[in-house]
Amino acid sequence: MPQSIVRHEHIHLYAAEPQTEAGRELSKAILELRHAEQVQAERSQRISGLGGIDLSALRYLVQAKREDREVSPKDLIVMLGTSSATVTNVIERLVGKGYVIRQQHPTDRRAHLLLPTESAAALVDEVYGGHHGAVVSVIDDLNEDEVVIATQVIRRIAVTLDELARRS
Repeated sequence: MPQSIVRHEHIHLYAAEPQTEAGRELSKAILELRHAEQVQAERSQRISGLGGIDLSALRYLVQAKREDREVSPKDLIVMLGTSSATVTNVIERLVGKGYVIRQQHPTDRRAHLLLPTESAAALVDEVYGGHHGAVVSVIDDLNEDEVVIATQVIRRIAVTLDELARRS
C-alpha cells in the first residue's frame, strides 16, 4: 500500500482541477513531464556515480569551459548556492575522481581556477545527451504550429511559476 502511494503521487494535483477535460489532460501531461524530469535527474546521478551537487558543479564547469569562461571556487559557491565548506568538499571529490584540475589564477597568486578534464566533459555528455536528444527528437517531429503553441504554453507556465517563487 505505501509504495502505491509513492508510485502514483506524481499524478496528484494539489489545487482545483482545470475546468475542461482538455485542461485536465494538459495538467496531467505537465505532471507526467515533471515526473519524467525527476526520473531523468535520478538516472543522471546513477549513470555518473556522482551526487546531485557534484554533478551540478561538474555540469557548470563543463558549460563554462565550453563558453571560454573561468570559474573559481568562489564562483562555484554562488552557482551552487551553498557554503565554502561544501564547495571545498565537492572540489576535492571531483579532483579525486579526475574530473577537475586546479590551475593557478594567472593574475592572482592566491586564487585558483577550476577546469574540467576531458573525461568530465565526456561524462556530462553521456549523462545528459540521451535525455536532451530524446527531447529534441520529439520537438523535431512536431509541425511548426504545434511548436509555436507548445512554446507559448510552456513559457506562460514558467513565467507564472517564476512570479510565484519571487513572491514567496
